[in-house]
Amino acid sequence: MSVRDHAPLPMGPFKGLWQRGDPENVPLDHFERANNIVRDGKDWTNRPGIAISQTVVAPLKNIKRGYNFPRLTSNDEIILVENETTGNGEIYHIVNDGTGTVFGPILTKAGMTDFAFVPYAGRGYICPFGTFQTGDINIQKGLQNEFLYVYLGAGVAARKAAGSTPAGTLTIANGAAGHTDAGLKIFGVVGETDTGYLSPPIALNTFTTGSALSVSFSNIPVFVGAQWIKRHIVASISITGFNGNLEGYDLFYIPGAVINDNVTTVLANISFYDAELLEDASHLFDNYSSIPAGCGLNIYKDRLVLNTTFDDINLCLVSNPGEPEAINQIDGLLTLTPESSPLTCSQELRDVLYVGRRTKVIGYVDNGDVPSSWVPIVIDSGQGWPVHGIVTVLDSGGTTVDFLIVANFGGVMIFNGKFMFPELSYKISSLWKDQDRNLFRRIQLIIVPTTKLIYIVLPDGRLLIGDYADGLDHKNICWSPQSFYVIVNYIMVVNIDDVIVGMDNPNIGIT
Repeated sequence: MSVRDHAPLPMGPFKGLWQRGDPENVPLDHFERANNIVRDGKDWTNRPGIAISQTVVAPLKNIKRGYNFPRLTSNDEIILVENETTGNGEIYHIVNDGTGTVFGPILTKAGMTDFAFVPYAGRGYICPFGTFQTGDINIQKGLQNEFLYVYLGAGVAARKAAGSTPAGTLTIANGAAGHTDAGLKIFGVVGETDTGYLSPPIALNTFTTGSALSVSFSNIPVFVGAQWIKRHIVASISITGFNGNLEGYDLFYIPGAVINDNVTTVLANISFYDAELLEDASHLFDNYSSIPAGCGLNIYKDRLVLNTTFDDINLCLVSNPGEPEAINQIDGLLTLTPESSPLTCSQELRDVLYVGRRTKVIGYVDNGDVPSSWVPIVIDSGQGWPVHGIVTVLDSGGTTVDFLIVANFGGVMIFNGKFMFPELSYKISSLWKDQDRNLFRRIQLIIVPTTKLIYIVLPDGRLLIGDYADGLDHKNICWSPQSFYVIVNYIMVVNIDDVIVGMDNPNIGIT
């Protein structure tokens, strides 16, 4: 039936939630209020239910944080839970191979309310961190007197990365007939772990070699710990006018002078010429033997990047290429201009390392020299990101196509070297501004390209879904909040597009 003097208003497909300013301004094709609905083609329907994902008798519960742990045979999970009795943070390894295997706790620390994690070469690196109140704001940084840990993935407890070295003095003597360049040399021992970490040269001693004799070694130090699997003998070239400083000369690996165990204390009859001493070991003197914990871990050009230690919230540590546990205490530092706002996390995009604070982004480019020579460039002084504020694409890092998606105080944004406006969360700016900024450490994002969905853990414990099937821009993305009877702490994608939601409830666990 027609109504006199009334022009009908065509109603197209609804385009999700609109919470931006005055409710009277909500477009006709948007919802003023929406909860627990998802888009179904051009229509909307109730969100699907949830179920416990762990097929074990006693699922983990009180979940605080989780990460993908890609392995050769399965896409596993590394999970932080809060122990109900002690309140300690405990990290577990869930093996997604259909067996229901759960290892752990592989690491337990008091005060560990969160952790940073990065997989590398089949193993995982872990940094325990927490939230600390400074005035009226909360900041995140590595725990005091805590370290970077490495987990090999087989259920054995995680151990400190790098490693301490034993005391002792190497004994050197003439061996059988052979050859060396005659002269006084410095000799020492370098230990190697099962993750490839090389210790600083230890047990240094001098010896004068003879040209027609080989060299034999005894009292070779044995390192403490099952991770030490190999030792190398290093030497200087012949020294004229020795000044007595054992660490003041370049040391090099002696070809063939390798002990392939951590038991043998004798190596006999090694011959070499000074000209064969090519591979330098001197830089190992300056490496950390215990790497302090931070609140951010990432990989940039095959280097491990760690930021925000307990003692220095403006510090980044950068490892040698291909050696994530080899961080030089002089050359491996990115020391940023001190600010009260700590560094949060970093991400590589187009060969640039972007390091964020909550309201600032700094860029670095590997110039082929040591990290301390990299020049910082301020990219933005008003926008940044929190500790988990960069999107994860499936089970990988944060780059999707040629940009990042980040969440910060200003909203959900595309970052392609600069922040793009209007922000993706333009339609729900009021919802976003209502979030507690002191809880932005809870924010986490994942994107699932196969379903064209963005999942965001909100500071208030809800889940926010952005459907970008019609376009990844502020006009076409459709937003829908999801609430549960428990608090959501993290999200993860396994098996390409299966979403796992970690919840903060002692009776629910991972769902």
